[in-house]
Amino acid sequence: MTSPRGVRLAQLGLLVNGLLAAIKLAAGVLGNSYALIADATESFADLFSSLVVWGGVAIAARAPDETHPFGHGRAESLAAGVVGLMLIGAAIAIGVASVREIVTPHHLPAPYTLIVLVGVILVKEALFRYVLKGASDIESTAVAADAWHHRSDAITSAAAFIGISVALIGGEGWEPADDVAALLAALIILFNGIRILKPVVDEMMDHAPDRALLERVNTAALSVKGVLATEKLRGRKLGPKWHFEIHVQADPGLSLHDAHELGGAVKAAIRRAVPPVNDVLVHMEPFEGAEAADGRIGGNDETLGL
Repeated sequence: MTSPRGVRLAQLGLLVNGLLAAIKLAAGVLGNSYALIADATESFADLFSSLVVWGGVAIAARAPDETHPFGHGRAESLAAGVVGLMLIGAAIAIGVASVREIVTPHHLPAPYTLIVLVGVILVKEALFRYVLKGASDIESTAVAADAWHHRSDAITSAAAFIGISVALIGGEGWEPADDVAALLAALIILFNGIRILKPVVDEMMDHAPDRALLERVNTAALSVKGVLATEKLRGRKLGPKWHFEIHVQADPGLSLHDAHELGGAVKAAIRRAVPPVNDVLVHMEPFEGAEAADGRIGGNDETLGL
């Protein structure tokens, strides 16, 4: 289940993005800076993405039900995917408009736009760091995507600052520097959009956990008294939580009841030792000797998909 902290982080992003987008758009229009207008457009995309993330983490927090027995964790992955696609779309739109502005004569931007951008950069970078730490704490892909959206906004604002500064220092004939900055910002936004989509695709395709997480789970299982070996350890991520399957070998003489109790103890031990694990499916099997399980995770690396 998703932490309410994820919803609060999305709400914070929503509030800040709304305020900054309005300020940048007004300053860009009044100050004759397309780079700042492009930056405002990215902030409005941030605004909508925060709404998407808010909805995604709220849905992911719902408990499993009859129609969704494994929970609603995939809603977070879908939300992060929407954010990534929005960034790519915004990058293309800003890039096209930037090229159009470069070849269209216009006035120099107003100097006060630089002051607006300095404030935006400081606020957005601070928000990025705060939200990313929260995303790491709750292991939320969607909230992490929202954090990187804040970072992309800070970078585009920095690009706009450089472009406007060059235009103002260069004077007449350097007006396109502002638009070149907007084009550079579009490329940065495109990169961040692609970066956000990669972990989303991995989660939707049930990408295997990294070896460090597998080893933590395996070690927890082997620590339970009565477990003689493990094999076929597999896991997949659903939202911020992991679901694992593991085959546990034990004394063939155990009664069905005792084997069931041992399986429950293994599940509890894994969940205690590895908090990101939400559920574990334990398959109990008779111990077949050292030749069947040589101490490596899952008995052999092929069962891990690594």
